[in-house]
Amino acid sequence: MYDPTVARLTYRALLGRRRALILGALPLLLIVLSVAVRALTGADDQTAADVLGGFALATMVPIIGVIAGTGAIGPEIDDGSVVYLLSKPLKRPTIILTKLIVAIAVTMVFSAVPTLIAGLILNGNGQQIAVAYTVAALVSSIAYSALFLLLGTVSRHAVVFGLVYALVWEALFGSLVPGARTLSVQQWSLAVAHKMAGGDLVTSEVGLPTATVLLVAVTVLATWYAGQKLRSLTLAGEE
Repeated sequence: MYDPTVARLTYRALLGRRRALILGALPLLLIVLSVAVRALTGADDQTAADVLGGFALATMVPIIGVIAGTGAIGPEIDDGSVVYLLSKPLKRPTIILTKLIVAIAVTMVFSAVPTLIAGLILNGNGQQIAVAYTVAALVSSIAYSALFLLLGTVSRHAVVFGLVYALVWEALFGSLVPGARTLSVQQWSLAVAHKMAGGDLVTSEVGLPTATVLLVAVTVLATWYAGQKLRSLTLAGEE
């Protein structure tokens, strides 16, 4: 269910010069912001939680997920080059799973690693805040990658829809509307972070059991449906 050739091509597409610069911009901004905050306020647990929760998890991780998830397959579908991939003797679910693994890996590297570094800068992992938010970034990377990979298979405007979800639903409605919070990958991953950190510095509107079920369900269903949509793409001359 994993093809090295597809993985290599996907990594090459995602980590090209232009896309790599875009992927690296937000992590760099997070680290610069963390250095500035630490210099101005010193080591403060609440400030660390605010920066990691408000910027890293609420903004950086979903946007990187959009770039990696949609970029893993969307451009190939848009420009028609996916037909060369589909002409190979590969099962289409294998193509989707391979691209998902690559998207998850890229999202984790560009989101979880900077989150850990930023947390260590901000308060030296006091009260396990840096580790808790890093784990939340890892967990959410999986769900975001699956969701946005699905968007890349069903829409030519996947990046736009992904950014609307990430910036409007997750960052705006997810922080203001109680009902929306329970349907938020961010809140589900915060439930995991809350379990690790304990206390009141990291909180979630969703309990850990519910969050775990929803994270797994969304990831599995989005991956399955993306595979089904790829199956529906037919090559010229196919019956």
